[in-house]
Amino acid sequence: MLLEVRDLQVEFRTRDGIASAVNGVTYSVAAGETLAVLGESGSGKSVTAQAVMGILDMPPGRITGGEIVFQGQDLLKLKEDERRKVRGSGMAMVFQDALSSLNPVLSVGAQLAEMFTVHRGMSRADAKAKSIELMDRVRIPAAKERVGQYPHQFSGGMRQRIMIAMAMALEPALIIADEPTTALDVTVQAQVMDLLAELQREMNMGLILITHDLGVVADVADRIAVMYAGRIVEEAPVHEIYKAPAHPYTKGLLESIPRLDQKGQELYAIKGLPPNLMHIPSGCAFHPRCPMAQDVCRTDVPPLGHVSEGRRSACHFWKECLNG
Repeated sequence: MLLEVRDLQVEFRTRDGIASAVNGVTYSVAAGETLAVLGESGSGKSVTAQAVMGILDMPPGRITGGEIVFQGQDLLKLKEDERRKVRGSGMAMVFQDALSSLNPVLSVGAQLAEMFTVHRGMSRADAKAKSIELMDRVRIPAAKERVGQYPHQFSGGMRQRIMIAMAMALEPALIIADEPTTALDVTVQAQVMDLLAELQREMNMGLILITHDLGVVADVADRIAVMYAGRIVEEAPVHEIYKAPAHPYTKGLLESIPRLDQKGQELYAIKGLPPNLMHIPSGCAFHPRCPMAQDVCRTDVPPLGHVSEGRRSACHFWKECLNG
């Protein structure tokens, strides 16, 4: 297995108290596999990814438990200089806001070239040639002419392609893409997702795709892990999730997707708001918003239990949800 996250726990200490952002997350990713991690804002998706990458702000963040095993070694036991060597060459990340992630006063070519001069010891000329090659690879038109341009001179979709090029520059075994299609129009979203999928197949990389949009991952993911209040509440192969969800939260997310055959009808929305991570409800954290909630849901935390081969659900009534 390429990456195994085991019982990961992350909290943030603030003036107002301790926010439990990640509460025992366990998942794995194999080489060539795409795992989509879904959930509303505040569910712990990005914090888990930052902990895996080793870029979590500490303080205020703190990893309080668990293991992150990448290619056989626990990253949490490495020193910072050893951890830094894993970033870029072993795993890389595509951030959701390319404009704020790229340095505005350096050309995109210089930022790409830095990967090769720092990590590979290349000369400036060789690094520039490699940068142009990468820009061509992610289908940026006239790469040779545009390598000296700055981030603001590119469209949102082109900037995201630059971010993908930077992530894949050193041919890592794993890429984490955090909301890579945010603020892009639907056509560009599809192009970016197709590009990620194509590059992954070429390089046999593992890919973790973080998103809140089930519609984005339908054609590219192998498995989906749904997060709520810092926990995984359902994990399953992608076609099984769409066919019959085994958790009411997943079902609500699916029903919230606009459909062409429901023109003129009111769009479904899950009632209520995600919980305050400083005051997570007792029992199942989703019970205040769940239409299936019963007394046991308010008192007992449901385990992430076996449903079928490769499928898990953290719901006391997953059978009823599955058959409903």
